[in-house]
Amino acid sequence: MLDIKAVRQDPEGVAAALEKRGFSFDIGAFRALDARRKQADIDSQELLAQRKSVSKKIGQLVGQGIPVEEAKAQVNETLDKIAAQIDALTEQARQAQGELDELLLELPNIPDVSVPDGSSENDNVELSRWGKPRVFDFPIKDHVELGEALGMFDTDTAGKITGSRFTVMYGELARLHRALIQFMLNLHTGEHGYREIYVPYIVNRDSLRGTGQLPKFEEDLFRLQGDQGYYLIPTAEVPVTNVARERIFEDAELGSEGIRFACHTPCFRSEAGSYGRDTRGMIRQHQFEKVELVQLVRPAQSDEALEQLTGHAERVLQLLELPYRKVVLCGGDIGFSARKTYDLEVWLPAQDTYREISSCSNFGDFQARRMQARWRNTSGKPELLHTLNGSGLAVGRTLVAILENYQQADGSIAVPEVLQPLLGSASLQRPRE
Repeated sequence: MLDIKAVRQDPEGVAAALEKRGFSFDIGAFRALDARRKQADIDSQELLAQRKSVSKKIGQLVGQGIPVEEAKAQVNETLDKIAAQIDALTEQARQAQGELDELLLELPNIPDVSVPDGSSENDNVELSRWGKPRVFDFPIKDHVELGEALGMFDTDTAGKITGSRFTVMYGELARLHRALIQFMLNLHTGEHGYREIYVPYIVNRDSLRGTGQLPKFEEDLFRLQGDQGYYLIPTAEVPVTNVARERIFEDAELGSEGIRFACHTPCFRSEAGSYGRDTRGMIRQHQFEKVELVQLVRPAQSDEALEQLTGHAERVLQLLELPYRKVVLCGGDIGFSARKTYDLEVWLPAQDTYREISSCSNFGDFQARRMQARWRNTSGKPELLHTLNGSGLAVGRTLVAILENYQQADGSIAVPEVLQPLLGSASLQRPRE
């Protein structure tokens, strides 16, 4: 959520900054709501002062010869009218504040000045590439063909069990999927200083509102039946970041580099806005796995923290020897809550293109303000944290990239060297009949 003080101080500046996203901020609506709330408060304060003055009139009326009980009755009648007016104004102020809060909840974060202009993913700016795409001397197959030929990948059975956009994996492919998760967690906790965390896979509305999924993206979520208001998590970002909700961390708790969490969870998304894209295989599913990286840092550290976090995700791809490129998202493609985002896109030979495998974002104090996630600075004053997260990595897409980049002419899949100790094998072969 944006700072309402900053919006009040310079609404035109906020509107201009949000135009970079292609978002139109209705300054008139904001000012009208804010003025309505302010006027109700002013009128209420005036009535409170009037009530105090009226309360003193009993003695004056008695001094004028009016009986005490009659004087009290006159004053109480006036006080009752004032109280009713105050109640009405309080309700007006409450309603105006509620509408103002809803308006602010719909406003996206202001992009960092370094975010490039642009209206879509076509305007994202490539910053670097790592590795060279392999040149194949045999016909390339995609991950679905490869997995099915190995007898380890089955969307038909998944469709029977549940429906479209789900997958069943067998044998060594399922083990490779599990090995990837273990490898990523070991790397981030051992080499990059993250603390592993286990969290619920079901969250409430407050948690989703805190990280910015609600109210804007309700249609992308899976809501559970019942009156608890529970949802399946779209990403571990939601429960992990909400660890800091309504909490004040002491400066010492942040250490020199802030708090770092690494978390493996399944993720559940309705893909309401995908409009039939990537329906084949594991690129865009309703259920998938991720290892998520979350950082809670001091404001002065967040820009550098984004560079480091992105580097941690890149390290996974480098150790797996998967070619990728790094892009910075333009204003029109950046996520609702993000201030700045880097995407890492892995090379997929069967598609002859790079596809997103990780988004690493700095949210500034946008999420922290919604959650009231704070730290006590060296002066002893509570201050909003800055939050960051990124996939380190999306496990399913990493598996896709390995299948396609490491495929062999005989249909087997070579296993990246760093995964061989975890898998106990150097290749995936079709089981003998």
